[in-house]
Amino acid sequence: MYRQVPNQLTVLRLVVAVVFFLILNQFRYPDRPSWILWTAMGFFIFGMLTDIADGYLARRWNVESTFGRIMDPFVDKVMVIGAFMYLSGPRFVNPAAVEAGAFFNMVSGVYPWMVAIVLARELLVTGIRGEMESGGLRFGASVYGKLKTLVQSIVIPFILGIVALDPELPGRAWMKWVRDPMVYTMVLVTFLSGVPYILRAAKALKPQT
Repeated sequence: MYRQVPNQLTVLRLVVAVVFFLILNQFRYPDRPSWILWTAMGFFIFGMLTDIADGYLARRWNVESTFGRIMDPFVDKVMVIGAFMYLSGPRFVNPAAVEAGAFFNMVSGVYPWMVAIVLARELLVTGIRGEMESGGLRFGASVYGKLKTLVQSIVIPFILGIVALDPELPGRAWMKWVRDPMVYTMVLVTFLSGVPYILRAAKALKPQT
């Protein structure tokens, strides 16, 4: 029975992701109350904690299933990429900045081109991993991939908190100077974390002499 616990946690995390998106869907800056974002933050953090527990229990009990290998990274990507899609969407646009003609007008600090990089990295790595493993090569997550996930999991709730506190209010402009470096660092880490996978694949496919 206990061997099913990691899989059950994965399913629970998918349910949490759905609830997380439903909550975020109720927010629109600057009209909706900040408790929506605090609640969404709580669900996101809970989802990430189930991911940690999932991995820990799977290693401790030496349990690995086909379901877990497929669904665990899938659910992680749904939650993270979905969060960034919301944060770069119209619900987080600052109307005052748009009216003023400001180029940087997202109160979240996240823009669609950033989501494109995150999504492109995930699609590329997933494609490489699938191709390599279909050929019988073990191609698990690297330490760089885990670092990327950690950084993303920290940045997302951080942004939700920043928006809830509203950096556009008087005396809170300093929040942008903290928010923006974190967001750009996340994008850079995400991009660079894909490079080792490309190099590993190129080495594995290189003809042996």
